[in-house]
Amino acid sequence: MGIAERLSILKEELGCQARLVAVSKTKTTEEIMEAYQAGQRIFGENKVQELTEKQPRLPDDIQWHFIGHLQTNKVKYIAPFVHLIHSADSLKLLQAIDREGEKNNRVIKCLLQFHIADEETKFGFDPEEATNTLLSEEFRKLKFTEICGVMGMATFTDREDQVRHEFRSLKQIFGQMKQGFFKDKPGFCEISMGMSGDYPLAIEEGSTMVRIGSLIFGERNYGSGI
Repeated sequence: MGIAERLSILKEELGCQARLVAVSKTKTTEEIMEAYQAGQRIFGENKVQELTEKQPRLPDDIQWHFIGHLQTNKVKYIAPFVHLIHSADSLKLLQAIDREGEKNNRVIKCLLQFHIADEETKFGFDPEEATNTLLSEEFRKLKFTEICGVMGMATFTDREDQVRHEFRSLKQIFGQMKQGFFKDKPGFCEISMGMSGDYPLAIEEGSTMVRIGSLIFGERNYGSGI
């Protein structure tokens, strides 16, 4: 089964429940073009260097989502074109994104990443940190950053009850943030959660955007070139 066929099956399953971010990390431009020609326009990358090498070689109407941990000194490389940064996990990073947005004369859309997993290796705000950030004078000064929702990654486990609980907690956090800070902002509407192994649970718990790679492209090509 090829990329186009796998993509078609997945999109039919998702329907209008959630948008699909095709995670193209480690994939070649040829593989990405196969998905593009099958109608996919949203692609997610988690490494700045890989994204900046691919972006000029692919169609301009692709919406590039950055889904990995982002260092402040790397923001400048993706700021001219990135459609959505899923992984805004600190005030310092938001400030860096805002500075680069101003330099490029564009508002950069972001999701607040929350730490919902029972794993120390995951990044993200906890609700108290996010609340303090959103209440801060520093945050209120940001003019070139738009917060569009939340993102989280569940624990890598076979325990469905735990994964469901973590997704449910992110949906609750979204509701708290919406009520407390974004009540009058219709653009705050995204809940990015769910990957190849757990996206059905994520959709059941309210995901609006799923990040899926291996079910579309197969396993990662760590040894391949871009």
